[in-house]
Amino acid sequence: MAKNILHMVTPLTHMSPFDVNMALDAGYDATIPYTNVALGEVAGLVQDAMFSRSPRDAVRTGVFIGGKDAFLALDMLDAAAKALLKPFEISLFADPAGSFTTAAAMIAVVEKTLREKKNRELKGVAISIFGATGVVGTAAGVIGALEGASVTFVGHDGTGRVGRHAEEVKRRFGVDIAIADGSSSEKKTALLVSTEVALCAAKAGVRVLDASQIANAGNLLAAADVNAVPPLGIEGLALDANATPLGTHGALGIGALAIGNVKYRTESSLFKRMAASESPLRFDFRMAFEVARIFA
Repeated sequence: MAKNILHMVTPLTHMSPFDVNMALDAGYDATIPYTNVALGEVAGLVQDAMFSRSPRDAVRTGVFIGGKDAFLALDMLDAAAKALLKPFEISLFADPAGSFTTAAAMIAVVEKTLREKKNRELKGVAISIFGATGVVGTAAGVIGALEGASVTFVGHDGTGRVGRHAEEVKRRFGVDIAIADGSSSEKKTALLVSTEVALCAAKAGVRVLDASQIANAGNLLAAADVNAVPPLGIEGLALDANATPLGTHGALGIGALAIGNVKYRTESSLFKRMAASESPLRFDFRMAFEVARIFA
């Protein structure tokens, strides 16, 4: 039987060791990294991998797309898909910096918390995302908006950058994202008054929300943080918090370990599905969200 081979493509200098380990543990016999790859090179690499095997063995070949840019990863995924030809089609999976599966896990755990503890759904809930231009924040925002939530991208440096980001999200996915200025403590405090779910996806070691801001957030239902490096993104939120009381108004906190557990199982499951499938698969953050819901 043909071996399961995963070709791992990234525009960065190095492929993530995390993703290499995950793929091998999920059942791939070999992982081969391709670094510093430009968008225009993706199609050639995909077809080179595809045509080296018979149509019968094509499904034993996969391509993984990494990096740290959500939009570039999706463009690479599209380029790879357009390069496929029947009956040689192979499986494709984009998860730059593991962030698509992290975002999927974050939204899935928040959804479960709202549903089971607050009798609410994602649809109609007001979500504010801090760290919105990063890969996790971007994917979480799109997932939330596609599920009917009212999503706001919060800019730590004003509204210019998040505004351009929201416009690109609208162009690509057809969803409207509001923007807000979070450049000062006072502005974040004011924003939290109307926020029902706060998602912190800022850089590791950056405190985004302090205890006084949480205390003034009277409408807050849930707050989640993916940062596991001190200081954590939300003051008073434990790493292992999982629908744990936060503040004095009944909000529930979700920490990085609770999200990470679902993220790990989601990424592993997607790799396992690719390795075992008898037909070509294509995964991005949307499919990751469907799987994350199972594990939340």
